[in-house]
Amino acid sequence: MTADAPGSLDLGKLFAARLHAARVRPYLASALFALRPVESRQVPTMGVDRYWRCYVSPAFVDRTPVAELAAVWVHEVAHLLRDHHGRSDRYAREHQLTGPAERLRMNIAADCEINDDVYGDGLPRPEGAVTPGKLGLRAGELMEDYLRHFRLGPRLERLAWLDCGSGADGLGRAWELGPDGAHGLSEQERDAIRFRVAQGIKGRPGSAPDGWRRWAEEVFHPPQPWRQLLGSALRSAVSAAGVGEDYRYGRPARRSAALPGVVLPSLRRRPPRVCVVVDTSGSVSDAELGSALLEVAAICRALGGRRDLVSVLSCDAAARTVQPLCRTEGIELVGGGGTDLRAGFARALRTRPDVVVVLTDGQTPWPEARPACRTVVGLFPRTGGSYDEHDPDYRPDAPPAWARVVTIGSGAG
Repeated sequence: MTADAPGSLDLGKLFAARLHAARVRPYLASALFALRPVESRQVPTMGVDRYWRCYVSPAFVDRTPVAELAAVWVHEVAHLLRDHHGRSDRYAREHQLTGPAERLRMNIAADCEINDDVYGDGLPRPEGAVTPGKLGLRAGELMEDYLRHFRLGPRLERLAWLDCGSGADGLGRAWELGPDGAHGLSEQERDAIRFRVAQGIKGRPGSAPDGWRRWAEEVFHPPQPWRQLLGSALRSAVSAAGVGEDYRYGRPARRSAALPGVVLPSLRRRPPRVCVVVDTSGSVSDAELGSALLEVAAICRALGGRRDLVSVLSCDAAARTVQPLCRTEGIELVGGGGTDLRAGFARALRTRPDVVVVLTDGQTPWPEARPACRTVVGLFPRTGGSYDEHDPDYRPDAPPAWARVVTIGSGAG
């Protein structure tokens, strides 16, 4: 099929290229056919928006071979599958980045994430494609990693033309149809496509590059925002039945009227008290101790800012003094020896808390009996290598089943 009129979009060639892309990358087929092509003379080559529309330059289609067009199809759909628009928006907010220049940098970084392993095996690399090697960067990284290692400058002036649309960097373009335009996909439809593609990759192990396999794994097991989980676990613990409840005589029970001359206490809820036990043994790094102080502040915020309800106890092989929380900068974390948090639990329980929060690397014996209060464990992760250089086979006991465990530092915080 050829173009209907001079200068019009050659849909036959464009769709033939998409079919070729689906044949050589079958695990991406459902995503490729979900893209809605839109003719545009403003886009330099091809670009996508976050609503899964693909804007296509007729002149670019005319001058580009089918196999190379197929590679561009795969490149553009990869931006959407990997949520580069959402990730760019989050990165810009977190680092206070504004303006088209920073968004161009995000587009370049997103291209580097895709282009290091997307080509070959039936997909030729298009001329001018940005790769990590061309920027002197290491392959196999994520967009966020690349953004930390390069800035725009004279050597990147040749990339000023690059424009994969808001689907690559989150910044809307004048040539895009926007959220109310035709043929856009809903958020639920987009998520369903991502899940189907991930299923296809997981169902054919070894047929996809490492970058795609890593992406599919995260679709099935997304990284958890650990600080939100810690706050959620704490709020769940302090709001549980029985927490912060006690009998008091300040307001007599209503049943006292049935017993003349007898004053019965009533069950009242008071603000819950939390004791934070910080592992200060030698196996916990200074950086992790610093992180522990941040968690103490987060715990305080989860309790509505009530510092008077939080106390902090440092513990290695022995429990130290329990300190009321005035401000995190004034907390003295002492220790550096071995680890036995059983002493920390025993000391913490003397303060009669409603919830005990333990921040540790897990290299400790745990109490055999369940404490009388709820327990949340914030676990500093240990990945790779041995826990004990003198005993390569040593692995610490996992936290007990009665504790709610949150891995600190897993996922986006």
